[in-house]
Amino acid sequence: MSLVQLIAHADERGLAASGLACLDRCVPLLGGDDEILRPLWSTLAHPADADAWASRLARVRGALAGPGEPGEGEAALLARRMLAAAPSEPSAAGLRVWADACSLAALRIHRLLDPAGEDVPEETGEAGEAGDAGETGDAEVTGGGVRGGSPLVAAELRRQTAVLELLAEHGTGGLRRAHEVTTEGRRVLRAVVSRRARGRG
Repeated sequence: MSLVQLIAHADERGLAASGLACLDRCVPLLGGDDEILRPLWSTLAHPADADAWASRLARVRGALAGPGEPGEGEAALLARRMLAAAPSEPSAAGLRVWADACSLAALRIHRLLDPAGEDVPEETGEAGEAGDAGETGDAEVTGGGVRGGSPLVAAELRRQTAVLELLAEHGTGGLRRAHEVTTEGRRVLRAVVSRRARGRG
């Protein structure tokens, strides 16, 4: 199935994992450390606990949702909006809207950070070998969504698809691998953000 179809058919856990994974990969733009969203990931391993999700989300917002920096770019603003839009009540309807919005925002962020002609860090595939970041080709997702198949965008599209497929096929059992996919994506984006910062310095 396409990414749009996977989101449309996902259950509550899959939708929460999808939105959370997109946000987690973009945490470097918010100045967060690699463990900041782990408490939210842990809620997905158990039967739905709305109180645990809401309280942990509030703590994450308190740690990350500070005022934007002067001159902050569009990519960071999009990441802040992803966090702000996370539903406090993890219902299927609210999570589906969030997952869809996070998908498009994350793809937009990766496109903004991957200007034409700029090299991007190499990522590793499941077998531990370098993957082809452009193998997904055209990264257009919806008629009004992201267009273009730059390497960083194509890799993000592939990760989003992988997370949803893992949760659809394995349920709770797919969470660990989904988190690994997300961790790899965050590492790549952190390297891109750091390099851009050095280039401006």
